[in-house]
Amino acid sequence: MTAIVWFRQDLRLRDNPALSAAAQAGAIIPLYILDDSGRWPPGGAGRWWLHHSLKALQASLGGLVVARGDARTLLPDFVRHSGASAVYWNRCFEPDAIARDTAIKDALQQAGIEAHSFKGNVLHEPWDIATQSGGPFKVYTPFWRASLRRPVARPLPAAKPTIDLTGMANGDIDALALLPSRPNWAKGWETLWTPGEKGALSRLDAFVQSDLAGYHRLRDRPDGVHTSMLSPHLHFGEVSARQIWTKLGPHREAATTRQGADKFLAELGWREFCHHLLYHYPTLPEQNWRTTFDAYPWRDSASDLTAWQRGLTGYPLVDAGMRELWHTGWMHNRVRMIAASFLVKHLRIDWRKGQDWFWDTLVDADLANNAAGWQWVAGSGADAAPYFRIFNPVIQGQKFDPDGRYVRRWCPELAKLPDRLIHSPFDAKADVLAAARIELGRNYPKPIVDHSAARQAALRCYSEMTA
Repeated sequence: MTAIVWFRQDLRLRDNPALSAAAQAGAIIPLYILDDSGRWPPGGAGRWWLHHSLKALQASLGGLVVARGDARTLLPDFVRHSGASAVYWNRCFEPDAIARDTAIKDALQQAGIEAHSFKGNVLHEPWDIATQSGGPFKVYTPFWRASLRRPVARPLPAAKPTIDLTGMANGDIDALALLPSRPNWAKGWETLWTPGEKGALSRLDAFVQSDLAGYHRLRDRPDGVHTSMLSPHLHFGEVSARQIWTKLGPHREAATTRQGADKFLAELGWREFCHHLLYHYPTLPEQNWRTTFDAYPWRDSASDLTAWQRGLTGYPLVDAGMRELWHTGWMHNRVRMIAASFLVKHLRIDWRKGQDWFWDTLVDADLANNAAGWQWVAGSGADAAPYFRIFNPVIQGQKFDPDGRYVRRWCPELAKLPDRLIHSPFDAKADVLAAARIELGRNYPKPIVDHSAARQAALRCYSEMTA
């Protein structure tokens, strides 16, 4: 018997339930379909990562068929062409993916083809965690408590499938045209990231050995490598949530790393919560979860949006984060919150426009995390930050980048400012600016909005919305 294993967000051999089950049943045809037919095809940065991850998977398997088009048409065509008797895949929880997969499974079964789907991308299925009344959780903390009461199975060993590409060509991944060109804005990213299963496991090991012990204390500091950097590996399924859980679970780590491990697992729990929310509330990426926010008077300012995207707001921590994003495809999580808050609360620009920018520029862009995170910051989502919590980007910089190392790295034009003014160059006197070779409005922008005035305007709009 030959079966197709349809890879999606599970580009790995270890702990891959669909691949393991198919490999035990017989020879397999590994297949990846780049399906841009849904509402949320991969963004530019995600496509860069996907190219390299597919290359790594193809090398690990010894073969991988790739195609581009609507999976609802292409997958049945591959079944007919190959003579496969079954199709295996791991479930995804994006609304378009659920609709697509349901239609494909029905069509295959009606044609007499076995269709098997598995849990491969989360610790627990979204429907397995429910309130006492049987409904979905809307607050993270009780959700995670309920999740912690459920057992997590041990990861599966690396599958050793027999690959049968008879009559089929080993895929030309370059032909998918996933990499940027004219210009190549991702030039040099290969030195920053190692996509693929091997890179994911190496990154996990390095995090556990070097950063886990201090994670709970240092995770909010962007001026050093204190976080796991595992988010893109998790999104593309190069490492599973179950593998991370098993490596960091309560029975695994010594007391010296227990606090860090618990905090990191809670972040893994937030990822689970986001997927739980997206499954139960499939309009999360498009509509306010709290419908009260439908009345919020968002501003429409193309110039302010562009300044934010380019890291030219005049607030150094925000600008550093947005420049880090553009140059690396990633941004520190604390800075993500501050930059997102600045867009929706200082500039009062619709959170969906920020979500769209992150979707295109983040290598770890994940529909559930992105939508839930932006709605959390905006105050419109589940378990959201209070609307009256408006980050002061100067104070946030002084607290989490006290020596200005992060700002100096990404905003080098500010490098010669003293530490006490690195987060507020607009407060510097003329002689200090001159000594630092800064001319506000020429080589670094003046603030595009006054913090105090913006805060009052946002609070006024929130009050009017809830009146």
